Amino acid sequence: MTFDVRLTITGVQQAQAANLRWVAALRPTGALGEAVRTGTTMAHRYAVIVTHVDTGTLRASHRVAVTGLRGRVYIAPDAVNPRSGRRAAVYGPFEHGRGGDHAFYRRVVDEYGREIERAMGGQVKVAMR
Repeated sequence: MTFDVRLTITGVQQAQAANLRWVAALRPTGALGEAVRTGTTMAHRYAVIVTHVDTGTLRASHRVAVTGLRGRVYIAPDAVNPRSGRRAAVYGPFEHGRGGDHAFYRRVVDEYGREIERAMGGQVKVAMR
């Protein structure tokens, strides 16, 4: 039994090149990693902006960490309020839990989330061209 199959594949090289661009972009060192760093930095900046200020300790205690393709903004565990001697990581969640304009991380998502999303998506989109 013999087969006489004639296949013509067009655009294979272009598809392979596009695939390689995707693979490179999705690495932590690629466009997606850069987008995560950008989005995390933006979220940090907005958290600092919207956090209420009494002594400034809570506002100053926001930190950024990016590992691979995961970014987070958190309250530094070692930040201490000079007036009360209390750690911001202890009273910060209570302040946030008051809700409304006190909920600094919720506000970042609600008020600036779309802007952060657009900035991150734009970085990945540009890399894919």
